[in-house]
Amino acid sequence: MIINADFHIHGKYSIATSKNMMPITMASQARFKGLDLVGTGDALHGKWLQLLEESTEEKADGIFSLKEGFVDPDSGSFDEGGETNCSFILTTEVEDMKRVHHVIIFPSFESVGKLRGKLRGNMDSDGRPRIRMLGDEIMQLAHEEGCIVGPSHAFTPWTSIYKEYDSVYDCYHEKPDFLELGLSADTDMADRIQELQDIPFLTNSDAHSPWPHRLGREFNRMELKELSFDGLKHAILNGNILANYGFDPRLGKYHKTACSKCYRKYEIQEAIDLNWRCPCGGKIKKGVDYRIYELSGWNKPHHPEHRPPYIHILPLAEIVSLTYNKGVTTIFVQKIWKELVQKFGNEINVLIHAPLDDIEKVDPKVKNVINAFRKGKILIEAGGGGKYGEIMLEQNTLDNYF
Repeated sequence: MIINADFHIHGKYSIATSKNMMPITMASQARFKGLDLVGTGDALHGKWLQLLEESTEEKADGIFSLKEGFVDPDSGSFDEGGETNCSFILTTEVEDMKRVHHVIIFPSFESVGKLRGKLRGNMDSDGRPRIRMLGDEIMQLAHEEGCIVGPSHAFTPWTSIYKEYDSVYDCYHEKPDFLELGLSADTDMADRIQELQDIPFLTNSDAHSPWPHRLGREFNRMELKELSFDGLKHAILNGNILANYGFDPRLGKYHKTACSKCYRKYEIQEAIDLNWRCPCGGKIKKGVDYRIYELSGWNKPHHPEHRPPYIHILPLAEIVSLTYNKGVTTIFVQKIWKELVQKFGNEINVLIHAPLDDIEKVDPKVKNVINAFRKGKILIEAGGGGKYGEIMLEQNTLDNYF
């Protein structure tokens, strides 16, 4: 079976996360996006874990769905079952002593409980707990409980494995089960690093809100023998990832070297000469593009045979917003978004599969922008320092076919 999966999100008990990030809302919005499987995120957090145990039931080994009729105790929202449902798998992100972030995917609630008892740290201080251990210790304990583990957003300048180390093996002392690329990198960039040739890549949203312009903004298309934890683990470890979908890396917040306060971009030598301090007083953060250049053994990507294609996408609501220069959450934008999703079943279908002639019947201008994005004929001002990149639409993007 073929599924679309997003494994890295955060629940409502994480810092700077929407109060709407609840299993019920996540399930319904995942359907609109076109996701079949979503990581729960934050599974080590006591209150979130309790909510997950109360609101879900196991449909296959390690795979859960919402209980029909479940009422969320905080919001009063309830699940009606049927088409609003999606599948969940237990996941978390943790921060180690070196401020390196790791994604863990669990086979069961039992394994979550056992790992909670082994890790050193306050599991309930935040959805993403800080663990007083190093990456290799965390991986070893997670593997003892049957989990799979890999670095989160591996190249970002604040909390990533390549921020702290020059090799994944310096952190784990063995090959991780996967590596998460993050919004500011793609396969063409990462496959310039020789040590990553044998490591599967995942692309996940790291969503802090459940709406489809966040949830599933990056996802993985995978072929599973069965929808179970073992089926998923086999697919990841044996190269059954059919495609990674995600941002053009220039749209990521850390693609270029830039100030984290005023977002001015810098050439690397200028940043060094300034001792990584911007005249405005902010810190200059090294861009993912330059960090990968430092780590690269090749000037161009060397894609191994098992590496799937990386397909650039942009959230549909952002495409509509750009087309009409109106806010993503405005009634105008949401009306067009809803018409497209209802016509084609979900957002992924609109972005990737829907015939352009059919999209034109709903909105000709949006059709032209989707067409331009599919063909890579848009201009992008790269992001950096914590600010997302920006798409700049020329008038002929709206008026002409490509």
